[in-house]
Order: sequence, then structure tokens, then C-alpha cells
Amino acid sequence: MQAPPDYMDRLLAALDPEKAGDISEFVKDAVRTVPRHLFVPHVGLVDPYGREPYLIDRRTDPSAWWDAVGSVEPIVTQLDDGRTPLAAAPPSYNSSSSSSSPATVADFLNHLAPEPGMRVLDVGTGTGWTAGLLSHLAGQENVVSIEVDQAVSDEAAKNLAAAGLRPHLVVGDGAAGYPALGPYDRIHVTCGIRDIPYAWVEQCRPEAVIVLPWHPGFGASHALRLEVLGDGTAQGRVVGGAAYMMMRSQRLRPDREPEQEEDRRDYWSALDPRALDALSAGADLAISALTGLHSHVQSYPEGDGERLRMWVSDPGDARRWAIAVWRPGQTRHAVHQVGDRPVWDEVLHAYARWVELGEPHWSDFGVTVTQDGTRIWLGSPENVL
Repeated sequence: MQAPPDYMDRLLAALDPEKAGDISEFVKDAVRTVPRHLFVPHVGLVDPYGREPYLIDRRTDPSAWWDAVGSVEPIVTQLDDGRTPLAAAPPSYNSSSSSSSPATVADFLNHLAPEPGMRVLDVGTGTGWTAGLLSHLAGQENVVSIEVDQAVSDEAAKNLAAAGLRPHLVVGDGAAGYPALGPYDRIHVTCGIRDIPYAWVEQCRPEAVIVLPWHPGFGASHALRLEVLGDGTAQGRVVGGAAYMMMRSQRLRPDREPEQEEDRRDYWSALDPRALDALSAGADLAISALTGLHSHVQSYPEGDGERLRMWVSDPGDARRWAIAVWRPGQTRHAVHQVGDRPVWDEVLHAYARWVELGEPHWSDFGVTVTQDGTRIWLGSPENVL
């Protein structure tokens, strides 16, 4: 089936559904030349925000397939690192590769601003679409795309070849970069990052730009744009939101029970965990910076109503975690805390500190990456949290 007549118009509209005119003509031209449908498999799992996921199959319902590919929605292309077929997706599943939302793809390329002749490292090949777009923008001979999963990389190579493109494809852990074909003028990252690898900074030329989906731990994920300085550091600001699957080498270990019963504590909290879940991205950044803790939320039915659980954990020690539970009609909320670190209390103190600071917006936060690690700052690099 040929692309519907309005497909390209819909795809270009999906690049920027809320802010007309923000996407550069260079990025739009890349999408016209290397369109998304060349990189979406026959079967995919559409994961729309706030709605139930649904399967698309080009062979059985081509109209629905084209509608999804020309939309703003992300399309999952692999589950559980390839162990679970898309058609057998359980109600709660682990996505491990996808075709990202065109709006997010375009936003990242806008911030990256690659130019012809620039050397670009693309971390997380996935379907190959961003590697293809970067090939159009910088020249395919200048693009190096690294993917940890051999099967995913092989499929991307087929997609790129069908589009007439052959960038350098590498299989390996993107956190290590790929120094053999550096140094780089641009690094483009398509997987969630908690700890920003200094290897990327080392493999860049001065004035290079790195754009990545940054998930420091608590709450929302963020789009981060860094510039590499001449002193071997990188520095930049949060430039928006961005939710991506985590880099496999940076996935958190599952929470687990402690071995000692005395390490458990149960008490009540007046703060509704739903309020913490609904905090602004600025509050999430402040809590991440001040505590280094990770959070995730589960909502599910119970009896005639619904309850919500917020987990808070120490990413460096799976024996330290807490869970706060909201149930309808309650004015105080059960907290079950585990380990020798009072993680729930730390979150509450960090939230109070964010309020004291004047409730700064996410755009007020920035990051400096050095050989010794990552520093999060507020307003200016000297004001480290």
C-alpha cells in the first residue's frame, strides 16, 4: 500500500503539535527525505499517553498503521529485550526499543543543530530513523550509531539500506561511546540516562554539543543540552521534557526486602503521595539534586476504588527504600520504610527546600559534567545544589 496522500502533511504536523514554527526547515527537510514509515515494522505497539496501548499491523489494517506512523505517538518495536512478542504484550510490559514520538525526535535534532560535515555519534540506534535523519543532516559518512542489541542493530541496518543510507553502525554499550571514529562534534542520545558518562565528553571536540534524555531519578525526565568546554568539562541547561527507555547498562535493580526485620519501620504521613507525583518538573529536579533518590508510581484498583503507591529508593543500595500508599477517603497515608536511610523523610525535606528556594522552574536548572561526576546547579554553575 502506498502512503496516503496526506501522510507527509500529518507527519510534519506531528513534529511540532503545540508550538507552530519551532522546528527548523533543515529538520523538516530531513523528515521529508527520510520519513518515519521507512523505519516502522509491520507490527508495532502504539503507546499513547493516558490511553490504552494497541497493536497496529500493516498487513491486516494498513489504514490504522499509516494513521499511527503519521501521528505524534511513540510506537514500541520490542518488549523485554526481545523475549516477549509484541502481540503477546501483557497489561504491564517492559518496552526495550521503539520509534520515538516525531515531536521528541524533531525537538532533539533542533537542539543538536548538526551541520554538513560534522562528526556525529548517535547513541541508541533503535529502528535507525534518527541515524537516517542525522545522515541527511550531517552526511552518512560522518554518522556513527551505536546499539547494544545485535538484533535491533541488524533490523536498523536493513531499514537504513532500504532508505539508501549506510552510516557506520556499531554494536556495543553506548555509555562507552566509540572513540575509534571520533572525535565528535555532536552526540545524540536516544535512551534515558541517569549517570552522564564522562566518556562522551572525552570523545568530543571543544564546542561540541551533546543532547540527551536525562532521568536523574525522581519524577519526570528531562531534555538536557550540554556544550563541551575547552577545559574538558561539559555544561548546559535543561531545555524541556523527554521520556525515553533507560539505557540498559543504567537500569535500576529491582527493589528487594532487607534481611533484617529491625530495618523496617511503619508510620503515617500527612503528605498525599499523589501530590508528590503531580509536582512540577522543577520540584522533581530539586529533589533529584538534593537526594539522588529514584521514584516510581503504581496506580491500580482495590475493591470499589483505586489506590496509588509511590516507591522511593536509593539507586546505590536496593536495601534502602520506602513506599507510601494513598487510599480514597484517607487524610493520612501509610509509609513503609526499609533500611538504614530515611528516604521518604529526605524527599519531604527536599520538597520543603524547593519551596524555600522560591519554587524554581525546570528551566532554571543546569548541569556540569566533569571527570569526577555530575553537578546539578540552580541559576548559574556556581550555585550547586
